[in-house]
Amino acid sequence: QVQLVESGGGSVQPGGSLRLSCAASGLLLEYYAVAWFRQAPGKEREAVSCIASRESMIYYGDSVKGRFTISRDDAKRIVYLQMNSLRPEDTGVYWCAVEMNPGRLWRGERYDYRGQGTQVTVSS
Repeated sequence: QVQLVESGGGSVQPGGSLRLSCAASGLLLEYYAVAWFRQAPGKEREAVSCIASRESMIYYGDSVKGRFTISRDDAKRIVYLQMNSLRPEDTGVYWCAVEMNPGRLWRGERYDYRGQGTQVTVSS
């Protein structure tokens, strides 16, 4: 059974940092691209970042470039999203998803599996 479990969310003040983790089980993560998405109440889903297998490609959304960093540890089957200089507009539910084609995943066209998500709240 494939599972993706996110963790690391929480409440933080503007300017603070969080590190999200996406832990995979039941699949060989090394063969998959992994993306982080987020959605805030009343807003559309937004692609935050994506990392292809073997880190061959990495994407960031314009709103997070220079502040967020995605990385992967295939031995541990975990993908991380380091979020620095957080802003109130970063608030939302963050989830990870996997697909073998990073382009399709990044464009939100499809995914094979996704997690339940973790809440991130940035507020003073």
